[in-house]
Parts: sequence; structure tokens; C-alpha cells
Amino acid sequence: QVRLVESGGGLVQAGDSLRLSCAASGRSFSGYTMAWFRQAAGKEREFVVGINWRGERTYYADSVKGRFTISRDNAKNTVLLQMNSLKPEDTAVYYCAASSVSYPPRNWVGYDYWGQGTQVTVSS
Repeated sequence: QVRLVESGGGLVQAGDSLRLSCAASGRSFSGYTMAWFRQAAGKEREFVVGINWRGERTYYADSVKGRFTISRDNAKNTVLLQMNSLKPEDTAVYYCAASSVSYPPRNWVGYDYWGQGTQVTVSS
């Protein structure tokens, strides 16, 4: 069992930055591929970015490429999502997820554990 807890969400203006954090506890965190998903009101949950267990490979959705950066610290059981140049369309609940697959699946069904989510709201 892996428990994931997100933090760092909030209300910001377009162009601002936010950093989300995902703290993991339980089974060996370093063995899991990690990812961030988001779900806007009335829309399906979508893949944002993923990182392999070593942190050497990252995968980004086209919509956030060049603006968002994922990183992980296996010693601290933490995954970070740095979000820059935020846009109103980035508004959503952001979820941290863990997968036992070696690469981050882009479909949410590929993940074993989820956090409770943190709200990010970007005003225009």
C-alpha cells in the first residue's frame, strides 16, 4: 500500500507559477513510476506528466510541455510539479498517482494508487 498526499494548490492569476508536492508513504516509493493527472469540472481525468522510478525519464502532455516540470526525490519520498506560465485552462483538480509499470501510462487505469487531489485555479 502506498499513500499519496498532494499539497500546494491554490488560486493564482494567469502567468503565475505554482509548485505542487506529492508526499508518499508506505511501500517502497522508489519502485513506482509517478505521474500527475488533472481533472477539470465536467471533463475526464487527463495525463499531465510522468516520471520513471529513477527520475531519468519524463513524459509530458503537449499542453504543458515547456511550462511544467516534474521531479522526484526518492530519498524524501516526494514528487514535485513546478508549473510556470499558468493559463486559465490549467484550472483543475490535480492528482498524484503511482504505477508499478516501468513507464508512466497515459491512461488513468494504469495506476495503482492515487492521492486525494489538490485544486488549482487560474484566473484570467
